[in-house]
Amino acid sequence: MDFFEDIDKQNLPAHIAIIMDGNGRWAKERGKHRVFGHENGVHAVRSTVENCVKIGVDYLTLYTFSTENWKRPKLEVDTLMKLLVSSLKKELETFIKNNVKLNAIGDIESLPKKANHELKEVIEKTRGHTGMTLTLALSYGSREEIKNAVKQISAKVKNNIISIESIDETIINTHLYTHNLPDVDLLIRTSGEHRISNFLLWQIAYAELYFVDVFWPDFTEQYLAQAIKSYQNRERRFGKTSEQLN
Repeated sequence: MDFFEDIDKQNLPAHIAIIMDGNGRWAKERGKHRVFGHENGVHAVRSTVENCVKIGVDYLTLYTFSTENWKRPKLEVDTLMKLLVSSLKKELETFIKNNVKLNAIGDIESLPKKANHELKEVIEKTRGHTGMTLTLALSYGSREEIKNAVKQISAKVKNNIISIESIDETIINTHLYTHNLPDVDLLIRTSGEHRISNFLLWQIAYAELYFVDVFWPDFTEQYLAQAIKSYQNRERRFGKTSEQLN
């Protein structure tokens, strides 16, 4: 069954961001260690990437590892970093086949040396790709991102590189990790939680939010299609009235 057959390809969200939540609880329900959930969550990532490419989504951003996740048990963090390395190695062929360009946002330098190296290597090998841009948010926190942007802009004002009067949304955007990405159109969160969890707070100002009551390892093309259909059934006014849009 093709869950995407009745989707309006002319009204796709250009940028989809996903909070991939529920790996640990998915594993616990099965009497397994949380690590088992993360390992199975990789399959949902591959499926989601391939389906977004298939229907023509331009940008997909995945909340892969937050700044707060460093507080988790060492075994879980170590496993997540190993999974990152192995997944990047395995998925490079998929990225090449699908013309996917890999991107990353966050404090990348805080990643373990091996994970940092593998990430940068795959980014370099896909740099020339012209298809969908897949962004991994790694060691990412939106408040940290905004704080860093404020510091950079303040330094430039202090050194007379820019004036206070010239600071606008464009200036702020250029100092964010996501300076090379458009704003988010559709934000999806799995697991039934209704929180943003410090993810792309500036970039989702006008995003449509979609919460689905399924853990990430069970997020299939059916749920992706439902999220996009929900997006397409909403009226995006950006402060205007319905009459103005019509």
